[in-house]
Amino acid sequence: MNKSQWGLRVRRPQTRVARWLASATFAQKWLVLGTMVGIIAGLGAVVFYDALRLASYVFLQVIAGYQVPEPISEGGRLASGHIARPWAIPVVACGGALLGAILVYAIAPEAEGHGTDAAIAAVHHNPRSVRLRTVFVKIIASALTIGSGGSGGREGPTGQISAGFGSLLSRTFDLSPEDARITVASGIGSGIGAIFGAPLGGAVLATEILYRDDFEVEALLPAFIASIVGYAVWGSFEGFGPLFGYVGNYQLSSAVPLLWFGVIGVVGGCVGLLYAKGFYGMVDAFSRLPLPRWIRPAIGGLLVGCIGLAIPEVLGTGYGWIQQSLGAHLLQIPLWIVLILPFARIATTGLSIGSGGSGGIFGPGMVIGAFVGAAVWRLLEPVVPSLGHDPAPYVIVGMMACFGSISRAPLAVILMVAEMTGTLSLIVPAMLAVGLATLIVRRSDDTIYRSQLKSRAESPAHRILTGLPLLAQVPVSEAMLPPRCMLVERADTGTFIRLLEQSGVDAAPVVDADTHYLGVVSLSSLRHLGNASGDSDGDVPIDVTSSPVHQDARLDAVLDVLTTAPLTWATVIDDDRHVVGTIALSDIVRNYRRTTQTYLRRLSDMGGATGVVDVLVEGNSKISGVALRSPLIPRGVLVTAVERGREVIRPTGDTVLQSGDRLTALGATDDLEQLERLSRSSQPEL
Repeated sequence: MNKSQWGLRVRRPQTRVARWLASATFAQKWLVLGTMVGIIAGLGAVVFYDALRLASYVFLQVIAGYQVPEPISEGGRLASGHIARPWAIPVVACGGALLGAILVYAIAPEAEGHGTDAAIAAVHHNPRSVRLRTVFVKIIASALTIGSGGSGGREGPTGQISAGFGSLLSRTFDLSPEDARITVASGIGSGIGAIFGAPLGGAVLATEILYRDDFEVEALLPAFIASIVGYAVWGSFEGFGPLFGYVGNYQLSSAVPLLWFGVIGVVGGCVGLLYAKGFYGMVDAFSRLPLPRWIRPAIGGLLVGCIGLAIPEVLGTGYGWIQQSLGAHLLQIPLWIVLILPFARIATTGLSIGSGGSGGIFGPGMVIGAFVGAAVWRLLEPVVPSLGHDPAPYVIVGMMACFGSISRAPLAVILMVAEMTGTLSLIVPAMLAVGLATLIVRRSDDTIYRSQLKSRAESPAHRILTGLPLLAQVPVSEAMLPPRCMLVERADTGTFIRLLEQSGVDAAPVVDADTHYLGVVSLSSLRHLGNASGDSDGDVPIDVTSSPVHQDARLDAVLDVLTTAPLTWATVIDDDRHVVGTIALSDIVRNYRRTTQTYLRRLSDMGGATGVVDVLVEGNSKISGVALRSPLIPRGVLVTAVERGREVIRPTGDTVLQSGDRLTALGATDDLEQLERLSRSSQPEL
């Protein structure tokens, strides 16, 4: 069986599933897609978690002789009393970061950093763009970086891993841009919710984390389905209990303690701002170093290892230290460690992840917030009897306030921390603390996730739907044109280059022998391949992330596709994925203008002294070759657009009309009638 036959056998069921998804009801579609995303997210979380535990065991326990503490759901082991081989801590932290960086920059540079930002950017700008190789690189690189002692969390890698699989589903089944965005967003939430054992918080996070001050409400139900399935898969392998166990049952007996929770909210908001500014300050500092990018994480890892010799609490995820701060073990931690740890974690997270290392910033934010609450409790408990003798409520609220505010996802973080600690009894204190912290952060308009948009109004997709509503009235089949060039996959690079140059296009769709769509090839990528390899017989670099559109889709969906793609046109396919045409931005503009004219003409036909007309300049008309400012053009006419071939011109007074131009004109009825006569008659006016 040759490659083409094999590809056809694979594409046939893929095409059938894609066709079914396109025609399915909302419930049917998301039950299927949500389940698929959830299964992949749960399995991805399990694989990454086990890889991270293995790396931590090898690097820290075997080589360095140090046991990091663990949360109760992972065994609850306490930290080692001392480091058996202190010299090894900087060595393994540097070595793990170096290995991860080499892997990232050699195979998938987009896997650097904390991952969640990249996943958010993919949702907004190109949900089909996350390469599958990024998923596998992220798993290994993050396990190496964090497992060797780097200060990072496991939610960022998990979110990017799940988003990558969501992107793969979007490409495989040619999901619409809206469905692709929801699929990737659901992947982010379900992956994070699974690895934290917080499915409800993860589902809400999928809708809240995309914006600083808004929600992606359409993603809520799909995210619920994906999170439930993802958590079921995770729990089947790793257990279903809360990450930190069931932490007490706090009862608010008077209003006085709310004052101290308010203090935690204010301090947590300020520390959250410091976290964001410190982290990105470290990113900027490392970006200015005149060193190869793969060296920078090694330098950051070496510095983290040196700090870890004095403060072992900065090594790894730190979830075990959160566990100790929730009970009596907090009193065994020196006060100076409790006070300095939030700032030490900010510094080491910037060194580990801000340098370009792979890992999350959600987890460190939890550690920072936990010890903000622990510090307030340790300082006030001896002198404030109403504070109580249990630090857990203040530690939990500290986590919620600090990271809930700076992540701009307060509701999701409240729910996630409540699920991780097995308690909902702190909702009222949490609302106060998180509300105050969020007010502080909002004043600076800062966030730890720089890819977040302010609101749905800034989202390219939502801006199109609200700004150009008439696009939803025009089917693609009315606006598309035959493809100027179509390439068959069996041809070599040289043949592709020649065909593209002869057709005068920069890119073209690639099809198999039966004209089934495979992807897009650009002239620049072909030339780059030829220059790199020195010949024209290499494998053709087909871009499979370019989304085709169905001939029955509407122009709003096409414009949505084009806002998330580097090309200014898209391939049009039928039910069987045969290429039937192409549609460009100019085609959309032309047809939108015509649709607008139709609606305006209907209004003008209802009566009145003004209206709009669509005028074709004939070859022998008196206004052919005349500028719009000419006295020949009636004074009461405003020409708003000139369509010339496939180009739409924004007219000025100096625009010279040509034969074949199609004008859109507004004005008084008499003047418009005169313009129509001038456009089609060369006879002198009587």
